[in-house]
This record gives sequence, structure tokens and C-alpha cells, in this order.
Amino acid sequence: MSKESSFDIVSKVELSEVNNAIQTALKEIENRFDFKGSKSSISLEKEELVLVSDDDFKLSQVKDILLGKLVKRDVPIKNLDYGKMEPAAGGTVRQRVKLVQGIDKDNAKKINSIIKDTGLKVKTQIQDDQIRVTGKSKDELQQIINAIRKADLPLDVQFINYR
Repeated sequence: MSKESSFDIVSKVELSEVNNAIQTALKEIENRFDFKGSKSSISLEKEELVLVSDDDFKLSQVKDILLGKLVKRDVPIKNLDYGKMEPAAGGTVRQRVKLVQGIDKDNAKKINSIIKDTGLKVKTQIQDDQIRVTGKSKDELQQIINAIRKADLPLDVQFINYR
């Protein structure tokens, strides 16, 4: 009898990498000439980024700097959920960016349908905010991983615990 193989599909954002990206982005903002004397800042509150700047143009520049630093640190930018810009204290504007952790029910259903569409004999199990895929053949599991990577999902997924 062949033993069953499995892997988990998760969607996680590494908070330590986000923190490092924030620090390097803040250093760049501090050193840039066009930000001299501005009240621009980036902070991480629980699982939410808070971007603050003088006006919406500078806020979009802060966002661009941060995105560049996040990409360099392999933080999935698909997992950023932008709130709307709102006025803040002292004539500044603020935008909250939620870090999406885990796979919600809608996306879990999409991933399940992608797996079913492959026609391979594997079992899927939704466990809280992740999906476990089990099958007899490791080749089939690799095909599932490739199918999910090719799919255009609204969030970034990782494959862990491959056994």
C-alpha cells in the first residue's frame, strides 16, 4: 500500500519582514529631499499598516516606497487590503492598509474548485484559514500546486508541510 502524501495551502504575511520593510522605507523617506519637513510616517498596529502624510500625493509616494521595500523582502503585496484615505490630525491624510492573513471561505471555495477542475484524485479539507490537500501520488500533488500557482487568485498562497 502506498502512503498518502499531503500539503497545506496557506496565505500568510511574515510580520517581521513587514517590520523590516517599514524601517527601510522610513529611512528612505527621512533622506529624500522631497520629504524634508513633511509629516510622513508608516506604522504597524497589530495586523494593519497606517500610512500618514501631508497630502494625498505624498501619501501615494509613501505607499510606492513601502511597496518597493515589501517586494524586495518577498512580502506578498496581493495580501494588502487598502482602506480609503481619510483626513487626520494636523492637516494630514491617513490610509489604513490591512494585512490579510489566512484564506477566507470565498477564496477557499475558489481554490477547491480549481483543484476539482484538474480531475486528479485528491482530497481537500478546509481547516480554519488553510486547506489541506491529500493524495496517493506526489506527482498529482505537484500538478495541483502548479494549477493553483497558474490561477489568478486575489491573494497570495504558500504551500507548506509537503509530505
